[in-house]
Amino acid sequence: MHIGFITSEYPCKHCTSWGGLATSIKNLCLALAKESVQVTIFLIQDTKKEVWEEDHIQIHSISPPRFALFNWYFRRKHYQSYINNQVTRLKIDILEAPDWTGLTAFVRLRAPVVIRMHGSDAYFCHLEGRKQKFKNYLLEKKALKQADYLVSVSAFTRKLTKKLFHLKKEVTVIHNGIDTSFFSQDHTNNPANPNLLLYFGTMIRKKGVLELASVFNTLVEENDQFRLQLIGRDSIDTLTGKSTLHLFYSLLSEKAKHKVTYTEPLPYSQIRLEIEKAGIVVLPSFAEAFPMSWLEAMAMGKPFISSNIGWASEIMIQNATGIMIDPKDHKEFKKALIFMVTNQKQAESYGKNARKRIEESFSLETIVKKNIDFYGTIVKNHT
Repeated sequence: MHIGFITSEYPCKHCTSWGGLATSIKNLCLALAKESVQVTIFLIQDTKKEVWEEDHIQIHSISPPRFALFNWYFRRKHYQSYINNQVTRLKIDILEAPDWTGLTAFVRLRAPVVIRMHGSDAYFCHLEGRKQKFKNYLLEKKALKQADYLVSVSAFTRKLTKKLFHLKKEVTVIHNGIDTSFFSQDHTNNPANPNLLLYFGTMIRKKGVLELASVFNTLVEENDQFRLQLIGRDSIDTLTGKSTLHLFYSLLSEKAKHKVTYTEPLPYSQIRLEIEKAGIVVLPSFAEAFPMSWLEAMAMGKPFISSNIGWASEIMIQNATGIMIDPKDHKEFKKALIFMVTNQKQAESYGKNARKRIEESFSLETIVKKNIDFYGTIVKNHT
């Protein structure tokens, strides 16, 4: 079996920044390759055209030229031609793309097309209460309607996406998976500081990071031993046009500012070390599909406080694997943090339960088998 993935981001030498979408794609690709499934990546971005191999996966960097008129359309026709040639040459059985921005809209491909719902622009705009560009909505809808098969990383994402785009097609749910050997619960070499809170991910309003600033202000007034570590790429806030990191610091009290440390994005291996050091991981996001950061924190057995929105109950079990809260309920948010610190045995129990849940339901070994079965059905239908 040979699967081709079409994406605009993928963790590799020619992609300078990426998010959870790219990480989840790479995790799946690596897991498939280990199971002897041939994988090819078609990376569509404005870099030089090049082909190379990483981790037994061939990567094609496609850089479509710019056109004076109807640029978006002719660029798509450019990579349509390239990908179709590779489908024939490499005997690719299935092509998969994410729903984000509708990469396969108006692209006719020579293999069955799977769209995986990681969360479209329409999906995130809806969750954030933002207006989406009409062009983006049309492209995403066209790609979803054109697709031969649809799969979603969560039942919540499936339900909302079907509603937003008025889809009647069947959508299979296969959650994201995590490498439980890489993100392990062994913290003997790097003991945690129980008063250290960790937020990692993009600095952006939709991730709840600005709510965290307000909660932290009241937290340090009650216990000045607390520290907050932020790790991730800054972004321009959609509502104000300012740096989200700047907005975050502007919300902090003078006392709180001295207890916050910010670090720019770190390699995967270093993120793992920072998670080890943390006493509590806090990720109070308003908008996700099935977040890799949550899986990573839980796989490492960390006391974890998440939001309680939509997809959350598919990952978390309230008061068993951690605590789910409404990010806007600052009083309950603060209460949950203090509970974690003052009840260390209970917090450790949450972490152990979280690790067990990941091992049983979201390990890469479990998830990759579901994907292979899904792909196998498609191949069988087209032979």
